[in-house]
Amino acid sequence: MAAKPRIPRPATPEILEKAALSYLERFATSTENLRRVLMRRVAASERAHGTDPAEGAASVEAILNRFRARGLLDDALFAEGRIAALRRRGLSERMIRLKLREQGIDGSLVDAGLGRWAEDVGADGAGDEAEFQAAVNLARRRRLGPWRDPALRRGKRDKDLAALARAGFDPDTARRVIDADSPEELDGPYTFE
Repeated sequence: MAAKPRIPRPATPEILEKAALSYLERFATSTENLRRVLMRRVAASERAHGTDPAEGAASVEAILNRFRARGLLDDALFAEGRIAALRRRGLSERMIRLKLREQGIDGSLVDAGLGRWAEDVGADGAGDEAEFQAAVNLARRRRLGPWRDPALRRGKRDKDLAALARAGFDPDTARRVIDADSPEELDGPYTFE
């Protein structure tokens, strides 16, 4: 026997606020992403209970404004945290910008976060050196270039370059990382594992 479909709860301001708090307990998020989550609840409530979408949207905006005022939502802080995490994983500036744009983060906040990350790790700027170090982190994590088995390295060079290109790194940065003779040659003072 098939399970009955779950009927969503009505999207009252109290239920929406509880849902928002519950979401924030589990996930760091941007204002826009939390808005999307709550508006999906409003849409489900509209289909199941006939909730007025305009009232639901007004409730969501009121909740978001209260949370921003209390410091529960801070897009600048969220952007900085995501940038640091994504750089450590080895994502390029281009990919970071795309991911944060998907989450509704303003471009000026991304620029500021990238600049602060580069300063924090001791790079000379948000550009070349920070980008290079992110490429090194990705190559290390995925065992590309100098981290690959020496017997397979020459035959996999194009594949390794393509992996860095797909990750958003420019060809010069990719070649600099993949063509390094050894991992020690690439280690800098701000390398993250």
